[in-house]
This record gives sequence, structure tokens and C-alpha cells, in this order.
Amino acid sequence: MKKVYIIILLLTALSVNAQNKHSAFKAGEWLRFRIHYGIFNASYATLQVKNDKVNNKSVYHVIGKGRTTGLARVFFKVDDVYESYFDKDNGKPYKFVRQVSEGSYTLNLDVEFDHKNKKAVLNDHKKNRKLDFKIEDNIQDLISAFYYVRNNYDADQLVKGETITLNLLYDDDGIFKFKLKYLGKETLKTKYGKVECHKFRPYVESGRVFKEQESLSLWVSNDENKIPIRIKADLAVGSIKADLDGYAGLKHQFKIIMD
Repeated sequence: MKKVYIIILLLTALSVNAQNKHSAFKAGEWLRFRIHYGIFNASYATLQVKNDKVNNKSVYHVIGKGRTTGLARVFFKVDDVYESYFDKDNGKPYKFVRQVSEGSYTLNLDVEFDHKNKKAVLNDHKKNRKLDFKIEDNIQDLISAFYYVRNNYDADQLVKGETITLNLLYDDDGIFKFKLKYLGKETLKTKYGKVECHKFRPYVESGRVFKEQESLSLWVSNDENKIPIRIKADLAVGSIKADLDGYAGLKHQFKIIMD
């Protein structure tokens, strides 16, 4: 389940234009997602955007949390926290924090990005070690990637079949190339009403967790907010779905189709 929660947080924490007036989000935005695994309401994931400072520079600070609930918590206890500090103007990450508690598996690390010297240092606090990575200007962490994409893709310029590619660094596996294919528009029924969405296909590694590379689907609202509405995944065993279950502090009006 570990990789599943990583993907969920990436896509619920996926989507900056150099001008804040054109941005898709603002400090105060809060999103909550209900995650279903089979017949269980397996967990909730939340994302919250705050104002903060890194080395006296004003930045966005996003906190992502994932937690199993109810009966699912009896079988698999998850308490994850992901944090990202990134530039308000260009979306470059300065610091990424990942604290994971999933059953017997735990992780406590952070990544500090030095864009001037084109390097990143990963601090693994559990194993008491540091790893250095060479980076380029287009690097993102697991959380900053979503907010970067939200501000940088132009919905009017999306072409069915084309792919968005990002370079991510969030653990000791090194830089990971994340690909997101655009599939077109689709209208979903939600707890809020009908919402027109852009549908994407994230490419994942097939094998132990996912059935195949195209096992994931992501729907993002077709409005200026560009927030995830639904995520579905076919797993090697069963399936998982995450739906938008709560929101607050959106910068733009949430467009709902009224019958």
C-alpha cells in the first residue's frame, strides 16, 4: 500500500506561473479526499496551503496528510505527513519533508534543494545518512509538483494524447521521471453535483502494486482552480478510488453544472 499512498498524495497534492495574479491557488486553500479501497472507506488525505518563510524568503508551505480510518485502520494503520516549501513566483522547491508510518514501516527524511549550486541533499534521519543529488532547473518534489502543474498548464492548449513530464526527487531512489498523459474532457457526478473535468493518465510502474502502466486515472476540474476531483487505480489486488470530499479557501469559483 505504500506506493499507493505516495501516488495519491502526489496527484492530490498534482497540477507556478510567474505572476501570482494568474495562479490557480492561494494561501488558505484546503482540500480533503476520501479514499476507498474495495468496500472500505480506507482513509482520508488532506492538503493545506500556508504562507511561510525559508531563509527570510516568503514561500508557500503545503502540508499533506494521509490517515487510514475505521476498519481499514485495524488491518493497515497509516499516518503520513508530507510537507513542501516552494517559491511563490516560479514554484521551485526549497525543502521537502516526508514522515511515514505505515504498519511496521516508518520513514523520516527531508530534502534541501540548492538551486544555485544545482544540488539537493537528502537527510535520512532514521538511517542517519546524507545523500547528494545533482539537479536541474526543472526539478520538483512530491508535493510541489502538483502546484507547479496547476499553475503552468493552459487548459486551452491541452492536446488529447500529449504527455506532461516532470522530474521528481522525494526519496533515496533518486530523480524519478513522472509522466501524465491527457485523455480529454469528461463530466463526473460528485457529492457537489456534476463537474466538468480534464482527464489524465499518470504512468506508473507495473508489477507488485499496479496491474499495468496505465492503471491510474485522474480527473481535474475544468475551471481556474484545477483541483483533483477523482483518482482511480486498478491494483494487483483490488482497486482504489479517491474522491474530493471537502474544500475551503479556493482562489476561484468552483464550477458545478446545474441541471
